[in-house]
Amino acid sequence: MDFLAALAILLVTAKSIEWLFERVEIHPIIAHVLTGIFLGPFVLGVIEPTEELGVLAEFGLIMMMLYMGLTSNFSAIAQNTKKAVVVAALGVAFSFALGFLTVEVAGKGTTAAIFIGVTLGNTAIEVTSGVLVKERVRREVSSILMGAAFADDIMAVYLIGIITALAGGGLDAASFGILTVKIFAFIAATLLVSEYIFKRARWFYSIVRNLNVFFTFTLILTFTLAIIAQWAGLNQIIGAYLAGLTISRLRERKDPLVVTRIKLNELINDLQVVLTEFFIPLFFIYVGLMFNPPLADISLILIAALYLAAVMGKLIGCGLGARLFGLNWRDSITIGIGMGGRGSLELAILTFGLSAGLIDQVLFASVIAVSMLTALTTPVFFKGYLKRVKA
Repeated sequence: MDFLAALAILLVTAKSIEWLFERVEIHPIIAHVLTGIFLGPFVLGVIEPTEELGVLAEFGLIMMMLYMGLTSNFSAIAQNTKKAVVVAALGVAFSFALGFLTVEVAGKGTTAAIFIGVTLGNTAIEVTSGVLVKERVRREVSSILMGAAFADDIMAVYLIGIITALAGGGLDAASFGILTVKIFAFIAATLLVSEYIFKRARWFYSIVRNLNVFFTFTLILTFTLAIIAQWAGLNQIIGAYLAGLTISRLRERKDPLVVTRIKLNELINDLQVVLTEFFIPLFFIYVGLMFNPPLADISLILIAALYLAAVMGKLIGCGLGARLFGLNWRDSITIGIGMGGRGSLELAILTFGLSAGLIDQVLFASVIAVSMLTALTTPVFFKGYLKRVKA
């Protein structure tokens, strides 16, 4: 099929399903992935995952990571730093352990088990923020949830770097240590620049005031950091995410006229239309197009086990983390449930793992199913638990 025709069919179908799903409050990511699965090789076979679509999807992924960084609130973690970091770390640790054991028991190999454990360790900040917008919870609980989701993203950035090195031929103790230093040095240097330029430098004010210049600067910074990250042996999406995160620190800038915040919001709004309506859907559609496991090899038991590992890992880990700081069981369970959603970053990691040969199509398909299930069920569980508590 002609490239432009395929592109048009994919986008129209995806947006149509998305509009239908909006009525029942189903996350748009699910509509986009299902479009690729339905029109791709797995079901109808109308459209193949071509190289051209792959290039657009890769660009969409970089833009998605930029957008995730821009919409992250760096100061959110500062409100309950220790609590947020511990909650996030224990959630990642328990999810990794349960995911690793599940895949290892399934006989998929240690490398695949490590990869899936890392993938399940992340929380989708868009799902967490979504449930908080719709449900009223105590300010301390919402602060810990958002802070932990943010800390989770930083940990995911580190783990993506480890996965990238793993795909390059394994890790020994020395190279692991060098890689860890490189990752943290890159993150620290980027955040240090953000502190003294985006948050404090007066000359940067002239760039922010002109929205066209600000937009161009944002794109240049995004691709520059993506290239530097790749040169450092990391994944390019790390650079894109950090570009958005550093620019988001304009919110912390002391500006009596609030011009910087206004311009940042205008930038995000302008980007949102292009990204959410075109580039980001294309990435998730492409994930669906890549979904093509042998039907006979799909194991509902494996999907169910991975789903339980994903949900229980966050519920136990994050819940215990909150309990360690004196929160009652009700609030601790609320945090554990709220951290259970998976989404965009997991799918980004999955596509990398599949293309690098770290996982097979069966595991790829299984974790896609798990991600969509958690995105569906987390808001339902969160709302149901809060109603039960109030009753």
